[in-house]
Amino acid sequence: MSVLKIDNVKMQFGGVIAVNNLNIDVEKGKIVALIGPNGAGKTTAFNVITGVYNPTSGSVFLNDKKITSLSPDKITKLGIARTFQNIRLFKNLTVMDNILIANHLNVKSNFLSSALRMPWYIKEENHMRKKSEMLLDKLGLLGIKDEIASSLPYGEQRKLEIARALATDAKLLLLDEPAAGMNPHETMELTEFIRNIRDEFDLTVFMIEHHMNLVMEISDKIYVLDFGQLIAEGTADDIKNNPRVIEAYLGVEEDA
Repeated sequence: MSVLKIDNVKMQFGGVIAVNNLNIDVEKGKIVALIGPNGAGKTTAFNVITGVYNPTSGSVFLNDKKITSLSPDKITKLGIARTFQNIRLFKNLTVMDNILIANHLNVKSNFLSSALRMPWYIKEENHMRKKSEMLLDKLGLLGIKDEIASSLPYGEQRKLEIARALATDAKLLLLDEPAAGMNPHETMELTEFIRNIRDEFDLTVFMIEHHMNLVMEISDKIYVLDFGQLIAEGTADDIKNNPRVIEAYLGVEEDA
């Protein structure tokens, strides 16, 4: 079953075609990677999926529902959440506050009932706090819930950003270079973390990543972009042994 379908998407900025006739299917419960050289169009594809960009042509479907041209907040409410290559936490707030902010996406109370501290808002707020604590507990972050986000080690900040995305009740998680800036030990921990949250939260994961050890270790399927064009797709073994991918991205050894 396809959770995300990118159907013949083209994204053009003036005379520059960033993504050209892109077709991708992300199946439910899978971990799928999108790789390619810098400037290949990977983040542009994510921005089209999440409503930051309206594609020049083509369509994006979530669970067979067309989401092309919807605003980012509406797309998030439908079940897509993302992280960014450069971590975008509320750095001066606590771990718990970062999660609570994400939980507000699904709050039914309005601003007035919140400002006046009406009973139904207080009940909803208490529910959000319990839900946030349960999420942090499942992710092993409950013990640092009162820590300021900027004080956390880099790897913990990345986990917190993923946790905040999960707090929106996402079913499709988009990860933009989650291992960027991590050392080998942190990358190994992140690999297990992604696999565990996929299983624990019944998630589908679609990620951009340059760290090939992580990609090859964890991905059920890999798509390869080069200059906005899809040049290969398949399993890790398919991609490792694809001459066009080796030449365009993984590199070829020069003759001595």
